[in-house]
Amino acid sequence: MNIRAIRRLIALGLVLLLCIPRLWLYRLRGPLTLHRRALWGHATGKQMMAAMGIRYKVSGKFPQSGLLISNHLSYLDVLVYGSIVPCFFVSKSEVSRWPFFGWMSRAGGTIYVERSGRANVETVSQQMAERFHLPVMVLLFPEGTSTDGSQMLQFRSRLFTPAIAAGVPVTPAAIRYAAEDGTPEREFCWFGDAKFLPHLLKTLGGSSFTAEVRFGEPNGYTERRSAAASAYAEVAALRHALGGVTSGISKDAAVSGRGIGDESDPMLTNLGTGNNCN
Repeated sequence: MNIRAIRRLIALGLVLLLCIPRLWLYRLRGPLTLHRRALWGHATGKQMMAAMGIRYKVSGKFPQSGLLISNHLSYLDVLVYGSIVPCFFVSKSEVSRWPFFGWMSRAGGTIYVERSGRANVETVSQQMAERFHLPVMVLLFPEGTSTDGSQMLQFRSRLFTPAIAAGVPVTPAAIRYAAEDGTPEREFCWFGDAKFLPHLLKTLGGSSFTAEVRFGEPNGYTERRSAAASAYAEVAALRHALGGVTSGISKDAAVSGRGIGDESDPMLTNLGTGNNCN
């Protein structure tokens, strides 16, 4: 671990410690509503990004409400989007049990999907519908897991249903990571069986880099499978515009009916073994 990593790790630790009394201050100023939780998460995310030396560059007009969907590369995606705009994340339930970060996600109003998928789909739909009434985005990574950026995985269509039922817009977005020294994007991605802590320390010790995010136009849909297929094409086009690789599965395979939490999802489930960040 080099000096840069140590310096950033200390700064990150301070931010994480200070986010606790900041939440208490929010409580003292009034009821800790979902909207206030999202604002707390937004402020904390911006400070974490600064501590880690990560910059972001945004193109397109980011939305204020509805469902936001994006490709997924790393746990860093959560920080990036949360820093750009207040939002609620849809995440696998295992994240709620992560040390400290699980508490942060709960405090920020994250919506959890059980691994069994269909068992709590009604509860998840109700929580999403509740948040759709707020001036805060609900962010979903419909691939269901993160990748190395070389391809986009098929989109799970099930969690598009609450947005369709509520009649709210679905906004596509794409993210990529670019380093000044030419480090490949893959080095910033957290995927497969990569361990969380070694990846975090490598990220903290590396050169500064920029998260580039491009927002598309919001769209309304009436059917979840067509919504997932259309959103897949839009996200792929946005990522291509950013200079990211979009090769991968065929258009016909761009949508899956499985939920993000289905047992059949090839997703690992804890900090020690893999990348179950969303």
